Amino acid sequence: MTVAGSTEQAADVREFAARSVGGGLALLSGLVGMVLGAGLIFLGASMAATATKATLIPLGVLVVLASVMAMSGLNTVAPGEARVVQLFGRYRGTIRTDGLRWVNPLTSREKISTRVRNHETAVLKVNDAYGNPIELAAVVVWRVADTARAVFEVEDFTEFVETQTEAAVRHIAIEYPYDAHEEGGLSLRGNAEEITEKLAAELATRVEAAGVEIIESRFTHLAYAPEIASAMLQRQQAGAVVAARKQIVEGAVGMVELALTRLAEEEIVDLDLDPERKASMVSNLMVVLCGDRAATPVINTGTLYQ
Repeated sequence: MTVAGSTEQAADVREFAARSVGGGLALLSGLVGMVLGAGLIFLGASMAATATKATLIPLGVLVVLASVMAMSGLNTVAPGEARVVQLFGRYRGTIRTDGLRWVNPLTSREKISTRVRNHETAVLKVNDAYGNPIELAAVVVWRVADTARAVFEVEDFTEFVETQTEAAVRHIAIEYPYDAHEEGGLSLRGNAEEITEKLAAELATRVEAAGVEIIESRFTHLAYAPEIASAMLQRQQAGAVVAARKQIVEGAVGMVELALTRLAEEEIVDLDLDPERKASMVSNLMVVLCGDRAATPVINTGTLYQ
């Protein structure tokens, strides 16, 4: 017979509103109580009868202490702040309403900022998907969305976000190359928007346990490591030269084809009867169109064969 374990896993804490009231009435009541207590103490001290004095003075002290105790439940909550309320170690809710609020004086209240924050990582040196060393840094815009999880689920939610941000940036960097060699492949430099979206999605998953909302994430620095930067620059320049030459050749072929077609249509020169003359013209046109220097004309006073 299988015996079920008696240990139960504690449920995750989720934020809910704490019970609080406006603090104006509580402040006024506390001040009135302190004045009343002070009046009882003064009245008891002025009495000649010992019994009356022994009654009024302790009563006045109790009223003053009760008023001070009640006023200790007052909290000033500024916009962009919250108070996490605990009673004897148990979570009793969060105060997000700004202004003067009053809660149970026996509770403890921890201030949490819910304002938008920025975190920029240091420049990290990692290897991309091709094994090339690269340097990159990112900035993350975030805020606390669930104060209960931020306080109770992690040790320090600010440090947690910073650590998880660095881990996510490193993971994204090793998943993709700096420049894609294949046509249509994703790369860190060529597909910044798509990679940024993937970084934001991974960050949101990593910091969900801390009740943190990722508003935006973006790379602020992306470059090859200094030891290979010059070699990669030459490679990029060579690729650009090859691409430019390819485009020039494609355009030149089209222009030569157009020129031969027009010559044939206008019956200026019949090149079909002389393949060598046609090949010579095509060669000359390709040299003129594809050359990187100005062509020098040569006047032939004879024939093609002399």
